[in-house]
Amino acid sequence: MTDPEEPRPGAGDVDAAALRAELGAAVRGVVDFRATARALHTMDASNYRRVPLGVVAPRDADDVAAVLSVCRAHAVPVVARGGGTSIAGQATGTGVVLDFTRFMNRIVSLDPEARTAVVQPGVVLDRLQEAAAPHGLRFGPDPSTHARCTLGGMIGNNACGSHSVAWGTTADSVRELSVLTARGEALTPGRAGRGAPAGLLALAERELALLRTGYPVLPRRISGYALDALLPENGADVARSFCGSEGTLGVLTQAVVDLVEKPRAHALAVLAYADESAAAQAAAGLLPWGPLTVEGMAADLVPASAWLPRGGAWLFVETGGATPAEARARARAIVRAADVTDAVVVTDPAGQRALWRLREDASGTATRMPGGAEAWPGWEDCAVPPARLGEYLRDFRRLLAEHRLHGAPYGHFGDGCIHVRIDFDLLSPAGVTRFRRFSEELAALVVSHGGSLSGEHGDGQARAELLPAMYGPDLVALFERAKGVWDPDDLLNPGMLVRPAPLDANLRFAVLPREPVDVSFGYPADGGDFSAAVRRCVGVAKCRTKTVSGAGVMCPSFRATGEEEHSTRGRARLLHEMLAGEVITDGWRSTEVRDALDLCLSCKGCRTDCPVGVDMATYKAEFLHHHYAGRRRPAAHYAMGWLPVWLRAVARTRTAPAVNALASLRPAAAFARRLAGIAPERPIPRLARETFSRWWGRQAARRDGAGTGAPYGARVVLWPDTFTEHLSPSVGKAAVRVLRAAGLRVLLPPVARARRVPLPSRHGRVCCGLTYVSTGQLDRARAVMRRTLDLMEPVLAAGLPVVVLEPSCAAALRTDLPELLHADPRAARLAAAVVTFAEALERFAPHWTPPPLDGPVVGQTHCHQHAVLGDAADRRLRAAAGLTGELSGGCCGLAGDFGFERGHYEVSVACAEEQLLPTVRSAPGDAVVLADGFSCRTQLEHLAGRRARHLAELLAEGLETTRTGLRGTENGTENGTENGTENGTRT
Repeated sequence: MTDPEEPRPGAGDVDAAALRAELGAAVRGVVDFRATARALHTMDASNYRRVPLGVVAPRDADDVAAVLSVCRAHAVPVVARGGGTSIAGQATGTGVVLDFTRFMNRIVSLDPEARTAVVQPGVVLDRLQEAAAPHGLRFGPDPSTHARCTLGGMIGNNACGSHSVAWGTTADSVRELSVLTARGEALTPGRAGRGAPAGLLALAERELALLRTGYPVLPRRISGYALDALLPENGADVARSFCGSEGTLGVLTQAVVDLVEKPRAHALAVLAYADESAAAQAAAGLLPWGPLTVEGMAADLVPASAWLPRGGAWLFVETGGATPAEARARARAIVRAADVTDAVVVTDPAGQRALWRLREDASGTATRMPGGAEAWPGWEDCAVPPARLGEYLRDFRRLLAEHRLHGAPYGHFGDGCIHVRIDFDLLSPAGVTRFRRFSEELAALVVSHGGSLSGEHGDGQARAELLPAMYGPDLVALFERAKGVWDPDDLLNPGMLVRPAPLDANLRFAVLPREPVDVSFGYPADGGDFSAAVRRCVGVAKCRTKTVSGAGVMCPSFRATGEEEHSTRGRARLLHEMLAGEVITDGWRSTEVRDALDLCLSCKGCRTDCPVGVDMATYKAEFLHHHYAGRRRPAAHYAMGWLPVWLRAVARTRTAPAVNALASLRPAAAFARRLAGIAPERPIPRLARETFSRWWGRQAARRDGAGTGAPYGARVVLWPDTFTEHLSPSVGKAAVRVLRAAGLRVLLPPVARARRVPLPSRHGRVCCGLTYVSTGQLDRARAVMRRTLDLMEPVLAAGLPVVVLEPSCAAALRTDLPELLHADPRAARLAAAVVTFAEALERFAPHWTPPPLDGPVVGQTHCHQHAVLGDAADRRLRAAAGLTGELSGGCCGLAGDFGFERGHYEVSVACAEEQLLPTVRSAPGDAVVLADGFSCRTQLEHLAGRRARHLAELLAEGLETTRTGLRGTENGTENGTENGTENGTRT
């Protein structure tokens, strides 16, 4: 096996070991030539893939100069990279990748009076916006990737964003740059010819006529080099001409940028039109009203659950003002002036954010067609004069139809810039041929409308080959000469913009296996194809955001570590390279993939928060299943993966008091933690002296509903999950009290001693299989799930709902069960029967009124509830009970077995410190801490010393206080089951 410290074969004639050694000696930053680093940087957010020799994270400009010197001596290309969200392939390369996000990510200074900021290239845009906001300022351009794109990347691509109708492109906001050329010359490009390399201004002077006539006039012309900025009438702006050069001219080390005044108030007019062409035709007519945005979306990109005015396409027109009334008045004036089918003005900031999330997530949402087909970038952002946008869109749709392709256009209608992902077949030779032919014809169409091949994301490899169609051979030849002035050795990002690689070369899909990979999960949304599941990640990197918004969860491990390999995108990239087999050569046995997945909390946040629905928790379970097949596993997999078995053994032998006593002795507890692979910092949870099922069995002779004053209602089956059964039976008891008070008849699932299910009693209880799934023991998980389905057959036959109190167990039954046992129809039936506690009350006791609890609550929505189950019913139930306050997002960090496992403690605590612990610490004294998940309650008790409660417990306490239901007692004086016994339930 190849040494993991060495680059794998395929790096050409370069002595990679010598290169790495020289770089290590020359720079103070991090030099990483390991397979993991190389695999993480093979791709950006485009269709292209190149394998670098290594990655360097420079600490300062001196480090950058040293890298350039060493690489020049070895004739190794250098690629500058920011957030890696480029869509045309310009952030990939075969030499050394410079990662500016790790160290060169500071805001050096901010001058509110001058309205300028000095930034390093790795600064994420949102950090600059946060720093400018207290001064009433902001950076004008704001791409939808604002939470992870960097200023260096924005300058390299001349990025724009939704507010460009008001504040232009990045080039309009750049005042001065600090740049190192490939030969190490330090320049400060600015205005009036300052900072130009020798010969550049003379070159422009000789070609004045070509520069004045060769460029189309439109607001979103990004393609090619902006050499016309060097014209005298344009101020000989060298900094502006550098913007959009995609790292091919010099390496940016610092920038002075202009800030703009931020309106104090905003309003959002959502204008509805019959279709996208009508919306596009109307967009240009709104510009005289001075809007801040004119963004367009069609119905095929809008989730069915989203509320929008009646129509088939919409314009999002934002207005600003000194007061909310002024912003609202401007929005209403636009509504009155627009010819629309319907419209609404949204002034509530939360409502505006929700609508903007629809627009910002479109770059990911558009990667799946309504029928599930994959769609790809490549022709993501052509731009035409805004007045011609409607006509262009009709021609574009015709061209798609001629090639039997489909796409959903959206984007910056006010600037004539359209984003679209198209369902190219980039896997077969015939599909790639069609991709090339379509690209050539679309380029001609864009030019015929006076447009630009790129209106925002740059040319990269996707479009640079076609620049002659837009600019003609003379201007393209001038681009090459300008590149030669800046970079005579062609060291910087070669193959981009000039002398480009073919647009159909280096496609990232070419290296993936053509035959389906043998896997355990069904991957129903990907046709059962694990490669297609991994391909879902297109690199838009929403998982790389450092702050979580609202109830969002993804990706807690990245926010804790800041490392790409611990982001959802990074892990997907490693799985992609594992399947490719070039950089990561060990397949399922890969230690690189294993180590990256080790800090995945399996929170499932990406399943919902990722715009393309990457489900890393499932991929992790799949990988661990194959990685440890036939091999010894970590101790924690046996200790916590088999937790239901150990806890049932304790319950059968009635040794919980003895186990608790031993766990309270430090030497015994320390030995147990070492043996079980548990973090030494973690206390061992105490076991209940009496299990929930045993408590239930003591009530067998009593009937549901007696004495409540309510008629017999619907029957519901209460799922005795492992945590409720053995660790917190108080939650189960409380749920029984509340469900009965609501008039429902509560049953428990059958167990093996029931007459209809003749299975050994030691294997006789239902289990969702969660602990086996999370540790990748999928064969065992399937066996447990099949036994559960056998036991649940009477429940399924009766069509009864199954109430699951633990969100992680409910999520496992809803998703993991049918995806692991995809050939067993009973799995889908049980998944459909699962309801949460709040859903059960809402659906089956709709007229029940909860007790008035009237007080504030704090806590965190369980990550699995957010990702799989949804919490709308919970929010309505809390409101009906008078509980006020919103629960925070993020993840508690314990996440089942994750936070208990040795080596995870620091990350687990960091996740809790992000939102949960600060929220609880800052809560008012009378606030109740609410947490439906056992892990969340345990984390709060361990780290904050606070007791949290399940919603069922709060409601049960309210019933006791107000006497609106029967007063339950611990000794079983409340109502029992209908013919229910510990041996099972007759349904």
